[in-house]
Amino acid sequence: MLTTTFGEQDVTWDQECQHPADADASVPQVSPTTADALARLLGLPLSTAAGLLEEYGSLARLRRASPDALRRGGLTPRRAAQLMAALDLAVVVRAERPQVRPRVTSAADAARLLVPEMSVLESEQMRVLLLNTKNRLIAIVTLYTGTVSACQIRVGEIFREAVRHNATSLILVHNHPSDDPTPSPEDVAITREIVRAGQLLDVEVLDHLVIGGDTYTSLRERGVGWE
Repeated sequence: MLTTTFGEQDVTWDQECQHPADADASVPQVSPTTADALARLLGLPLSTAAGLLEEYGSLARLRRASPDALRRGGLTPRRAAQLMAALDLAVVVRAERPQVRPRVTSAADAARLLVPEMSVLESEQMRVLLLNTKNRLIAIVTLYTGTVSACQIRVGEIFREAVRHNATSLILVHNHPSDDPTPSPEDVAITREIVRAGQLLDVEVLDHLVIGGDTYTSLRERGVGWE
C-alpha cells in the first residue's frame, strides 16, 4: 500500500486499483438493465439490444461502431442515429462535474472524473488534474491532443498550468485509443522526467493514469516513474 502526503494530510492510495485486470481498477461495465433500457429507447426487441451489447462489450465501444456495423447488427439508419445521439448525451451527463470541487485522494477518484469521457476518444490526449492543498480539484486542463497512437509532451507546459492555477499538486492522465491501458516505456520515461521537474518546482506529481477503454492503470501504484 502506497501512502503519500498531500499538503498536511496523509492520504492512502489504494493498491487494489493497481491493475486493469483487478475488479476495482475498472469502471463498471454494462449493467443487467442496460439491454432493457436500450431496447426501450430504440424500440428494439430485447434480444437485438442484448446482442449488440454482447458483441461490443460496453457502451463506450458501441458508441464507436460505424453506421454499417450497426446496420448489420439490426439497426435502421434512423435507429443508429438515435443510438449515437443517446450515447453522446450519456457522455456529456457523466462528464458533468458538481459545483463543489471534488476531493481527489486516490487513483480511483481521478479515474471516476475522466474515464467516462476519455475512454471514447479516438486519438491520444493528455490532461492534467490540478489540485490545491486540501486535495480539491482546481481545474482539469487538456494539454495535448495527438494522433491515434501518440502525443508530444512538453514538461514546462505542464508546470506552467500548475503555476497559473496556483496548484500544489497534480495528476497526469492520458488515454490509449487501442483500449490497452498498459503503460509504454515512453510513458514511464516521461513520468520520471515530470516527477523530477515537480520536485524542483515544489509541485508534487501524485500519479499518472493511463486510460484504455473502460479501465485504467496507475503508474504510481505499479511503482514505476517514482523509483
